[in-house]
Amino acid sequence: MDGQDSAADEPTVPTESAVEVSAVLPAYDEADTVEHTVETTLGRLAAFLPAGAYEVIVAEDGCEDRTPAIADRLASEDSRVRHVHSDERLGRGGALEQAFRAADGETLVYFDTDLATDMRHLEELVESVHMEGYDVATGSRWMPGREADRPAKRGVPSRWYNRLVRFGLDSELRDHQCGFKAFDREALFALLPEVGDDHWFWDTEVLVRAQARGYRVREFPVDWTPKDDSKVDLVRDVLGMGSQVVRTAWSMRVAPRLTPRRSIAAGVVLTVLALALMTRYIPVDAVLDGMATAETTLVALAAAVYLLSWPLRGLRYRDVLAALDCRDGIGFLTGAVFVSQTGNLVFPARAGDAVRAYVMKTRRGVPYPTGFASLAVERVFDLLTIATLAGSVLLGLAATGEATPLARAVLGDTGATAGSAGRVGVAVAGAVGVTALVAVVAILASARSERTLVRTAFRRVSADRYADRVAAVVERFAGDVQRVAVDSSAFARVGAGSLAVWTLDVLTAALVLAAFPAVDLPAGQLLAVCLFAVSVGNLAKVLPLSPGGIGLYEGAFTLLVVALTPVAAPVALGAAVLDHAVKNLVTVVGGTVSMLYLNVSLTTAVAEADSGQVTAPDAETVDD
Repeated sequence: MDGQDSAADEPTVPTESAVEVSAVLPAYDEADTVEHTVETTLGRLAAFLPAGAYEVIVAEDGCEDRTPAIADRLASEDSRVRHVHSDERLGRGGALEQAFRAADGETLVYFDTDLATDMRHLEELVESVHMEGYDVATGSRWMPGREADRPAKRGVPSRWYNRLVRFGLDSELRDHQCGFKAFDREALFALLPEVGDDHWFWDTEVLVRAQARGYRVREFPVDWTPKDDSKVDLVRDVLGMGSQVVRTAWSMRVAPRLTPRRSIAAGVVLTVLALALMTRYIPVDAVLDGMATAETTLVALAAAVYLLSWPLRGLRYRDVLAALDCRDGIGFLTGAVFVSQTGNLVFPARAGDAVRAYVMKTRRGVPYPTGFASLAVERVFDLLTIATLAGSVLLGLAATGEATPLARAVLGDTGATAGSAGRVGVAVAGAVGVTALVAVVAILASARSERTLVRTAFRRVSADRYADRVAAVVERFAGDVQRVAVDSSAFARVGAGSLAVWTLDVLTAALVLAAFPAVDLPAGQLLAVCLFAVSVGNLAKVLPLSPGGIGLYEGAFTLLVVALTPVAAPVALGAAVLDHAVKNLVTVVGGTVSMLYLNVSLTTAVAEADSGQVTAPDAETVDD
């Protein structure tokens, strides 16, 4: 194709050429503007550069309109124009990088094809790098001395975004997303191996990394007029740009310091701190006396029973993965579950789930979407099981007329120890239980629907053309969850596994409660109360309101035991604390052994899982 460069294996070092300045125009479906932009650019460059010292490259990014044909024609008619084509979408940053590699100039410039930035600033942009020795130059719509016609719906998000970047990424610049930049070739190609983004965040990341490397960066005011009616987009601006800021901050600030020794030490410290935080949520002095009287033999038996539940967790996880066409041994999978649950005790917001996805990806090649979908299936069955168990007991209490004391306790008519935390826990548990049941119904309904519900939902909150890429990732995730939900055999196996796991969890709590001499309850009542208390307590700690659910679990457990039995509040609270401590201790010990067996560091796994997840397409600039 005349005037068109290949998209593959382009050199990073220019061939012998008189071209000193290469101006790149990133273009996606710009048939209405590209010809005018090329002509304007040529005219502006000719005004201050000698003939033959510049070129204009149309970086055409897999366009679906007539842009490629127009770019071909322009390149064939004028030797100063070149067309770099991509057969598929590379993203804004990807298209720019491809064009820069094909460029001949030592000074590399780009600006948006809509010419929102006044082109009278082009000479200043070019000469900042070409003649004045700066490594990077960028226009700014937020510096004094510029005129920018920016309505509030664009200006306010832009200001907040730039503040976030300055605060989160230690940048001194005012405007990171202005599409009007120039680079020294050597400096840019030294930075590119570190740049992880290939779309709209590319601009910001290059600027931030240039400053971190000590390059000379010049920001100068420009006049700017918007050429379209862009607005804030949930998927593009919040999910995309926000996640990229977090990723870049992690890769620049944290990851370089995560040596294996530091990772192991950090994991140990965080684990100890998570367990120690129990003292902030409970009145320790009020329950230590009661705990000291607990029968050691029964507590040890409770720990052994709880340990037996872990191979069952590995077996259940094997059934989940088998339904997703991934198979492995129970031993390895039990270890992976141990490690991830330990991570959930240590890290906030259930970041341990990312650890398991990381282990499955790095050790068994399971894609991240499938890894996270398998975790989602497990969580759905956990919630469905304990919500069903709690609901069954609640219906039984209502049928036998025993629900009145429970209602008084939940409404706050009793002054039980940990009552406040208990009432919050019960409220959270109720909300989570209802949500879990609704979620299961929704998953089953969507699995049997021929409509693309995910894409429909995304299009309601996002008008960006990249929303479909985000939806594709979510669809794959949801599809894996639905495969288990609609497979009756898999549903039955995983459901039975969940019931067995939680039965042992309840039995553990019952043995701990029975270990207290002050507790004298019939076996049937003891099991029924613990069934209800454990189910509600675990529903309460689903939301990461405290490390490992510490506090809410104990509060809910205590409130329900006191409301439904003659057991005193200090004894019930002591049993709740001891029950949770036994379970957490078994989890931490098993997780530590599994980490050694699998050669996994919690902090490294979380970091690498976060950087390796299939994330949303990088957001389009909040202004452009």
